[in-house]
Amino acid sequence: MNVFERYAPFIQDYIYRSGWQALRGVQNAAGEAIFGTEDNVLLAASTASGKTEAAFFPILTLMEEEPPASVGALYIAPLKALINDQFGRLDELCEEAGIAVTRWHGDAPQSRKRKLLRSPSGILQITPESLEALMINKHMEIPSLFGDLRFIVIDEIHSLLRGDRGMQTFCLIERLCRTAGCSPRRIGLSATIGNPEAAGRFLAAGSGRGTVIPRFEGEREVWRLSMEHFFNTEPQADEGKEDLPETLTPEPPTDRAPKAADPGMGYIFEHTRGKKCLIFTNSREECEAVCQSLRQYCEANHEPDRFLIHHGNLSASYRESAEEEMKDDDSLKSVCATATLELGIDIGRLERAFQIDAPFTVSGFLQRMGRTGRRGNPSEMWFVMRENHPEPRAMLPDMIPWYLIQGIALVQLYMEERFVEPPGTGRLPYSLLYHQTMSTLASCGEMTPGELASRVLTLSCFQRISQEDYRTLLLHLLEIDHIARTENGGLIVGLTGERIVNNYKFYAVFQENIEYSVRSGPEELGTIVKPPPAGDKIAIAGRVWLVEEVDHKKREVLCTLVKGNIPAYFGDVAGDIHTRILERMYGVLKEEKIYPYLMRHGACRLLDARESFRKSGMEDHPLVHLGGNMWALFPWLGSYAFLAMERFLKIRCGRRLGLKGLSPSRPYYMQFTMKAGEEEFYRITAEEAEKDFDPLELVYPKEVPVFEKYDEYVPEELVRKGFALGVLDVDGMKRRVLEWACREMSDRQPVR
Repeated sequence: MNVFERYAPFIQDYIYRSGWQALRGVQNAAGEAIFGTEDNVLLAASTASGKTEAAFFPILTLMEEEPPASVGALYIAPLKALINDQFGRLDELCEEAGIAVTRWHGDAPQSRKRKLLRSPSGILQITPESLEALMINKHMEIPSLFGDLRFIVIDEIHSLLRGDRGMQTFCLIERLCRTAGCSPRRIGLSATIGNPEAAGRFLAAGSGRGTVIPRFEGEREVWRLSMEHFFNTEPQADEGKEDLPETLTPEPPTDRAPKAADPGMGYIFEHTRGKKCLIFTNSREECEAVCQSLRQYCEANHEPDRFLIHHGNLSASYRESAEEEMKDDDSLKSVCATATLELGIDIGRLERAFQIDAPFTVSGFLQRMGRTGRRGNPSEMWFVMRENHPEPRAMLPDMIPWYLIQGIALVQLYMEERFVEPPGTGRLPYSLLYHQTMSTLASCGEMTPGELASRVLTLSCFQRISQEDYRTLLLHLLEIDHIARTENGGLIVGLTGERIVNNYKFYAVFQENIEYSVRSGPEELGTIVKPPPAGDKIAIAGRVWLVEEVDHKKREVLCTLVKGNIPAYFGDVAGDIHTRILERMYGVLKEEKIYPYLMRHGACRLLDARESFRKSGMEDHPLVHLGGNMWALFPWLGSYAFLAMERFLKIRCGRRLGLKGLSPSRPYYMQFTMKAGEEEFYRITAEEAEKDFDPLELVYPKEVPVFEKYDEYVPEELVRKGFALGVLDVDGMKRRVLEWACREMSDRQPVR
């Protein structure tokens, strides 16, 4: 098929005007799949490869040839910023053909929404949360809005493959199609798909179609990558290693940063000067701290402020200011950011990205790497790994630079194996089941228990949940008045449930903290949790503010700008690290090669860590004796298998081992005291792992491990079951324990 000739004339004209010399591989492959089949399509291609055009050129061609009688294409994206960015590109493309493009989120114009409701057509762009709101509040409009829906495009689909938010999105897609009586094809877009076949099955669930995953020759990836290590205080005199390869030369000193600068921050401060960069952190708190420090360095050097900030707790005006600055090719400012700038908005010609410490996932690393290198330039990322100097008598676990080793493991996993985290499966999503039950009742009104079950329990995400479990949930919701029974025996939302459903925060299934709006005069700065009393200081928007007044009824904090440097707090955020990353970290410590992207101090620190690794016996023994009754265990397991291991040792093995004071540093190691010896440890843990015990035994008595947003409204027995069978990776933990036992037995076999 000649894909270009198959495009509509207005698409061909757009390509000519844009000066394209030829279609890219992803565009040819997508055109053949969309034009030539009736299947769903998963497009996995690198950042800035033209995936959006690859999907929409054929979609718009088909819509122009046979105009739909309703919205013809629904575009779902995880961020409003991504919708706003794509809106400009799509609107320009569609204007000539008279195809309307409408944004539907909290910041979008109401007039455009009303126009769409009066005359549904074209493309609708929406977030999962706004789609939830649309399904509840405009339920009667769904058939007219989407009755002739042809395509659903899901952008950055990888961000929706590993949690409740993604399952919510696909529940909504199934509910929308049933309500509207349509059967659209689904088009998934991503730069970071680890297991395309599994992602294709996830994309297709409930659609009645297969998924085509086009194969094509992508552009060769070229990276500029460096990784340097810094102690948070001045380097010790013995830090250099004489046995480093001669090719590793030290970086120029950061002599223009203030003399008292934190070495890692000084490095970033110096190497962002005269450039446009992104500085990624792993939390909003760290983002605030880094921005504060860098701005103070500007002030100390009598330089203009050249740092902006972007994270989810900032007001829209602050975020959009940073986005606009990034799009300006002439800008020489840098933005401190979290994952909010990880996804695919076009931020123009970015010279490099910095990553402070290691991200949690290979996917996150690739997304952040992909922010740079657009418009023909190689992607460029500088890792800045930091740690405190180990105390003179520090125990073994403190001698390992965990972030440095994790960063190397992330890079090596992708470079060697093209590994990216697969879709999350096997969960028992009771929290989401509650949410979709309440949403269905709120949107559809009264229905019998059987009808409600047929609408909710048949959604693909709930295939592992039994009718008995659903009955348990409904009886509990009746008891707590979240649903109520009518005189006719039907079910409706109860009075208590209405207070939940009628709150705008109900539309989201991701965990939120109770947030207070922070204002300085008429300016909204953003939101925080746990505001301090008047007279204390808070950190937000990269600056420090004095709290003048806290209004707990309105949840507002009024403040004024002051100087200083204090930590911020926006609520706890857990990291989910895959077992393959921990296993590769073990490999990094075990092997001898020096990686070409490691800078001098990073290579020095790696050699130190490998020396500690070898001397301690960690290479052959996961259990290391620290002295006396103190032991350290290095299981090399991901977050949820590690959590299962911690509980397994305490609950199943603790008494037999004489184990006390288990202190985990997730997911790297555990320290504890133990009366048993090493050989007994491996024997006893293997015996317990071989027993056929119920994973519910790893939940403590009377413990209700609330893990997801709506778990507090779910019966306790279902919360416990969901945690034990859907969160804890008991199988992964058992495999590791039995591997240890096999290795110990083989080590003790006499050599003949």
